[in-house]
Amino acid sequence: MDFMSTVKGSLLEGFYPEGWDFKKIDKCCSNRPSEVSRRQKFWHKGFAPVCCEDVREFDVKMGHEIANEIRQAAIRRQKIIFILPVGPMGMYKWAVYFLREWKQDCRHVWCFNMDEWSDAKGNTLVGDASFQYAMEQAFYNPLGKYTVPADHRNFATRQNLPTYPEKIAALRAEGAKLVLVYGIGRMCHIAFWEPMIGAEFKSEEEWLRQPYRIGVKLHPLTIEQNALTSFKSRTTLVPCRANTMGPGILFQADYAIGGADGTLGRGMQWQGMSFWMTLRYGPCRHVTSSYIPTLPGKLFFLKELAGPLVAEAN
Repeated sequence: MDFMSTVKGSLLEGFYPEGWDFKKIDKCCSNRPSEVSRRQKFWHKGFAPVCCEDVREFDVKMGHEIANEIRQAAIRRQKIIFILPVGPMGMYKWAVYFLREWKQDCRHVWCFNMDEWSDAKGNTLVGDASFQYAMEQAFYNPLGKYTVPADHRNFATRQNLPTYPEKIAALRAEGAKLVLVYGIGRMCHIAFWEPMIGAEFKSEEEWLRQPYRIGVKLHPLTIEQNALTSFKSRTTLVPCRANTMGPGILFQADYAIGGADGTLGRGMQWQGMSFWMTLRYGPCRHVTSSYIPTLPGKLFFLKELAGPLVAEAN
């Protein structure tokens, strides 16, 4: 009996995105770890996965990549725009370390947080559970005198998110480089652009033009992922909606710096399937992260995520 035959007529029917091809997903996940870097036809020539042995190496390398983009832009006397996530987070400590060590200020840097928890109307959280607070504590405040100017920081509030396209377009018209920093969600989202959204559009082109969404409904597995990673397992504390950038901004990036660090210890993990789907599924609006390899950049990942993805009792 295959997986889809157990879904039809069960409580799982309607749970998974209607555009997901489960045979294709299983094929993606059946690749050997040694095949991670085997190039695919749809990969950009400048895209590469970068294996990290442990989370320490992962944080340092990803943080250095961010800091070096800032430094190189300063050398070129070029403005630079960052689309920033809250997750992964460990790289910000090292980006701060390198920038302070190099005495590199960030006056030429503009930052746009890709998403924020919200209610159905787009009203966002305040306080220490918000992404704005997380960014201030992890990145902006520790940079001290080298920090990104306050008026260069953008957060995905109901009022500010709709201004993102115009602000980013104006900076790019002045020659600014656009860098996407991202993590990959359990349901293959980038930002909170969930895979269910793909079914609302008849073509990839229409889907790719969407710049943002206010108060998007999150998939149950996205909520549970965040319960595990950010809310000490308390599912009831996780907001069910968020404001988020869409592919019309995300996939216009000139360069992308990604991270997949979703291991839990003792052989447990949550990100192996979405990692392999990102690398092998091929561009598809029902799998948001499948567009990542079409961009130049580096995807840093923990070695364990490459598998083999087989059942184990832990």
